Amino acid sequence: MFPLGSLRGRIEPVVLLAQIASAFFDTGLQMVVKDRCANKTDPFSPTSTEDSRQKAMSNFYMTYNMLSKFVPILPAILLAKVGDRGYRKVPILIPLVGYLISRVLLLLVIVVDLPIETMFGGVVAHGLSGGFCSYWAGVMTLVSLSSREEERSIHMMRIELVYGVAGLIGSLASGHLFQLYSVNFKQGTLLVGLSAVFYLVCLIYTTCYFYVPRVSLNAPERTETKGVMGVQYSRNFLNIVLLFASGILYDVAVGGGMEILLTFEMKEPLNWSATQVGYGNAAGFVVFLTSFLGVMVMSRWVSDVTLIIIGMASFAAGIYFMAFVTATYMFYLARALTLFALIPMPTIRALLSKQVIGSSYGITLISLQLSFKIASLVYTPVYTKIYQATLDWFPGFVFTLSSIISVLATVPVSVVGCRAGREKGYEAILGTD
Repeated sequence: MFPLGSLRGRIEPVVLLAQIASAFFDTGLQMVVKDRCANKTDPFSPTSTEDSRQKAMSNFYMTYNMLSKFVPILPAILLAKVGDRGYRKVPILIPLVGYLISRVLLLLVIVVDLPIETMFGGVVAHGLSGGFCSYWAGVMTLVSLSSREEERSIHMMRIELVYGVAGLIGSLASGHLFQLYSVNFKQGTLLVGLSAVFYLVCLIYTTCYFYVPRVSLNAPERTETKGVMGVQYSRNFLNIVLLFASGILYDVAVGGGMEILLTFEMKEPLNWSATQVGYGNAAGFVVFLTSFLGVMVMSRWVSDVTLIIIGMASFAAGIYFMAFVTATYMFYLARALTLFALIPMPTIRALLSKQVIGSSYGITLISLQLSFKIASLVYTPVYTKIYQATLDWFPGFVFTLSSIISVLATVPVSVVGCRAGREKGYEAILGTD
């Protein structure tokens, strides 16, 4: 019989169930937004057109995404500080409350026909609880504290795998569940209701059952002299800056492209149904599995920096192909090219954690997440307006832009790799004395 007690120190059950719930919510929200924007018009046309519907949807997501990224900034910092003082469950527990509130609000939008703008209130409540950046940084901080440096990339990628498998399962089921309804229940009620129930289970598990294993927060003993220590910290700081720059550029490329993809899927010639949306989202989560396998195999022969570059190149190729997608089978071909696209972020987090002491993991990782949020306040409206301006002549232009930025993101991390090679040589010379 499986020992349930062994789960008490594992965060994987929360990641698994919460991501299934999130996949349900994403499909539900996407279909509800499509339905509510179906008859939208613009000042230049008294009747609804494809362009007016696309603009209405993209404007909704622009506001929704900007709120989701701006509101959590201060709460996430406060939660990270609380976490670094030893209360490691708090940065995970509080965001789960926000998730539950926002899912219940979408359920009310469906059941009692509240306006879709109600979801702006839901995303604000989610943000005030720390949002995804607090939740995911909290999860990764626990992983960092409970793993050795040489194994940290694998451990972080394993959590990403759990996240991806859960998203795959949830996405495959979500389209079918959305369409289940009866006289008493509207379309989407079951799907979003299950999402809320799953988050409630996660909240109960984290509060009442999960415990954080005791780990040492002290830095490992250093044998260098004071002079060498000064050089080392100087190098670490520059590495941190370069890793942040690479991570931010890659997040702009991925985040900007994926936000527009939600609207692009609803546009002719794709014009997907709920089932197709679920399958499309599932294809995105398959990347978590292929990325994990890529790390497991390639990490034996190449460095973390090389893994990051491979992942960024994979995404650049796939998102460039996405710009020319005109049929569903082409969408899946483009997704296939991004098979290693999830490698860079957990590997960058692992490299960052190696630059600081254990008691600073939380604030370092939350700072990375918040830098993504701040960057998104710029790229979300920019990508949206570019997409709206290019709808008539090249709707996929924003995807080519993401491809270019992804390639640029390889430059800072390449510098980190070159510096690491030089430092190894420097340490070898010191050792000959």
